Amino acid sequence: QVQVVESGGGLVQAGGSLKLSCKASGESFSKFDMGWFRQAPGKEREFVAAVIWNGERTYYADSVKGRFTISRDGLGENANNTIYLQMDSLQVEDTAVYYCNAGGSSSNTYYPNPHYWGQGTQVTVSP
Repeated sequence: QVQVVESGGGLVQAGGSLKLSCKASGESFSKFDMGWFRQAPGKEREFVAAVIWNGERTYYADSVKGRFTISRDGLGENANNTIYLQMDSLQVEDTAVYYCNAGGSSSNTYYPNPHYWGQGTQVTVSP
């Protein structure tokens, strides 16, 4: 059983910054590729960013490139299942519930595991 828990959401003005955290636990010897998704009211859940298990490769949606940075604790064999999403230059359009996922990736595409979602954390960006 894997548990995924996010934290760090909140209310911020446009142009501001927030940092989200996520930890996947429950399988001590498994290292996951992990990703962030978001869902705005009335819209489908969309990919935001992902980082592979050893922290050495990252993927971003075009809408957040240059503004958001995904990272994880440790690199290589010292990497663990705690990741972060630093969000800078936030825009009103970034308002959404942000979800963390522990999954996998291949050929520069992240594949969320449908069983390993966090509960979500609300990010609200005011004008």
